[in-house]
Amino acid sequence: MKIGQATIKDIARELNLSASTISRALKDYPGISDETKKKVKEVAEKLNYRPNAIALSLRKSRSYTIGVIIPEVVHFFFSTVISGIEEVAFSRGYNVILTQTNEKLEREKSSINTMLSNQIDGFMISFSKETSDFDHFSQLLEQNYPIVFFDRVPDLDGAVNVIVDDYQGAYDATKHLIEQGYNTIAHLAGPKNLKICIERERGYRDALKAHQMPIREEFILECADGTPEHSKEITRKLIANFADKPDAIFANNDMVAAGAMMACKEAGLRIPEDVGIVGFSDWQICTLVDPSLSSVYQPGFQIGSKATELLLDMIEKKISADQIQSPVVLNTKLIMRKSSKKRE
Repeated sequence: MKIGQATIKDIARELNLSASTISRALKDYPGISDETKKKVKEVAEKLNYRPNAIALSLRKSRSYTIGVIIPEVVHFFFSTVISGIEEVAFSRGYNVILTQTNEKLEREKSSINTMLSNQIDGFMISFSKETSDFDHFSQLLEQNYPIVFFDRVPDLDGAVNVIVDDYQGAYDATKHLIEQGYNTIAHLAGPKNLKICIERERGYRDALKAHQMPIREEFILECADGTPEHSKEITRKLIANFADKPDAIFANNDMVAAGAMMACKEAGLRIPEDVGIVGFSDWQICTLVDPSLSSVYQPGFQIGSKATELLLDMIEKKISADQIQSPVVLNTKLIMRKSSKKRE
């Protein structure tokens, strides 16, 4: 017998017991003595016995596997979400299959089909930037397939969504810049089809309105790629094309904020004395750049853990989708650092 291929029959042979006794002992059935259970589990450990996952799923009509689809693994935010997902999933006896779309709609659809063919129990999805038609999600919902969306969520009836309060986070960031004495605040916005970006822009606009400050449409620029290179180029033009250039920037994410910082430095502008900058997400990069970057913290681990709890409760029929108040909204927090603090 090879290590890693042990079966219940191997354990039974080792202890001179019946296979049915071994099976009941492993499942802690009543009627099996504690001493027998202990011996069985010790031998199972020694032989590296593992239950047959396929057989288990057939018996229980469940694979004990969930599929997670995200845009990109390299994003610090999504890596923290994954940590929260795995923590809860593993603690409840589920495995996780993870795929990334690289922001491509076709890869998103392909991942869903692949996971369905492997009989996963449910999905957790944050969709791609290319996704604007949600028919492939609607089909899952119509079939009552357990699915929870997080961060990037569709506007669909019956969808269970877990998000952060993007609006309030953006409002707080813009308000902070106003309170620090900045008068002309630009916004480097995200893709128009993502609700998180729409909410962040709305929070920015409402903060300006609440403080009787003008909203200048020419200072609201879409940085759809979300990369430092793209935002650097946009900020260069923003600085060069306006005599009354902005004295502060609220960026849709931290990488966009980092690009804006590079452009400002190249133009000879001091941060925060001449230009204040705030990002969104509070990635690790925030403490590595100089000056350190103020940012809106969003609780990735908690998003992952909460979304997983909801999904597993749906899979196990403890709750149904229509019993869940959607969306589930978690709070953000503004982390103030040197890039935006002119005043104590």
